[in-house]
Amino acid sequence: MKVFAIGKGVKPLTDEVRQQIMPKEVPHTLKLYLEGKIEQFYFIDEKPGVVFLMSAESVDEAKAIVGAMPLASAGFLDFEFLPVGPLKPLGMLLQGK
Repeated sequence: MKVFAIGKGVKPLTDEVRQQIMPKEVPHTLKLYLEGKIEQFYFIDEKPGVVFLMSAESVDEAKAIVGAMPLASAGFLDFEFLPVGPLKPLGMLLQGK
């Protein structure tokens, strides 16, 4: 299944914390990308945050994956999870309805 994981910053990162966490966060994210768990990732322009398009067996699995990431596990990001799938109304076009 596909899941959008939308992470919003919940507390500010100081420069010191950023220097400690980001060297762990970036490789963790890239590992998940290479494993196919995160298919796409985007930065939210308007305020601190990130959007991941994930491939997971369930929303619970997506939550567990994201929850283990350094920024989330340290309480700097809080995520909303939206399961998504094919646009089913398009099937009406194939059925001639």
